[in-house]
Amino acid sequence: MDAETLIDWFDDCGRDLPWRHAECTPWGVLVSEIMLQQTPVARVEPVWHEWMARWPAPSALAAASQGEVLRAWGKLGYPRRALRLHEAATAIAAEHGDVVPSDVDVLLALPGIGAYTARAVAAFAYGKRAPVVDTNVRRVVARAVHGAGDAGPASNTRDMADVAALLPVAEGRAARFSAALMELGALVCTARSPRCADCPVHERCAWQRAGRPAYAGPAKAVQKFAGTDRQVRGLLLDVLRGSEGPVWKESLDVVWPDAGQRDRCLDSLLVDGLVEQAPDGRFALPGETGQGVS
Repeated sequence: MDAETLIDWFDDCGRDLPWRHAECTPWGVLVSEIMLQQTPVARVEPVWHEWMARWPAPSALAAASQGEVLRAWGKLGYPRRALRLHEAATAIAAEHGDVVPSDVDVLLALPGIGAYTARAVAAFAYGKRAPVVDTNVRRVVARAVHGAGDAGPASNTRDMADVAALLPVAEGRAARFSAALMELGALVCTARSPRCADCPVHERCAWQRAGRPAYAGPAKAVQKFAGTDRQVRGLLLDVLRGSEGPVWKESLDVVWPDAGQRDRCLDSLLVDGLVEQAPDGRFALPGETGQGVS
């Protein structure tokens, strides 16, 4: 794959996203990466702006309560990400002088920061040469390099090695290439309707040369939402985010008719630290059990 061709395409066609602006801090990049996990850009961008205005540095977020953080997270989904980001901010403020680290290993030592996020921050916030692998990148590499219709089961070692082999030697160019590779998968080399005619690496794509064979690997699990525990957990959290204090269980019972599933989801929220129960039996967001009756 011609890195320079892909970078030139990215310079011309990449989306103008606020966390890509030169003035965006490494903290802003970290916040964006956590928010963007399994969540579309269109939903993330307005919330990201709100967070950066409210909490422009890790110490600002660390000073907020977990309840405040969960309220501000709103409808982004997977709210445990909000608590992990709060934990990471607390560690950055206390242990790193309120500055997001640039080293991958140091980033990995932060609470809730995994392999993808650590490398994304190193590359996109600090211009480091680090293989950044997400679903879009895996799909582009599978097609353009290996000639497969899509990526098979993830393998951290193999996937990292595949991307590392493609990176330019110069750190800044490598980071730019990583962003371009991800953008190509998001905008052009999409899973269902790839726009091959618009692809800057079309002529060198192994999948094109092979006649665009269909994906023949293991079937991918289809993520559902309606009726799942994830939906019920979200409905329960909606009640608590919309209340001014702890609520009695009766206020939660009305959100879902299946009592067994509803209670199971409430228990899981308690275990995950997303909900707390007051001594009098009422429920609230973390840190808010001492407020007035609701």
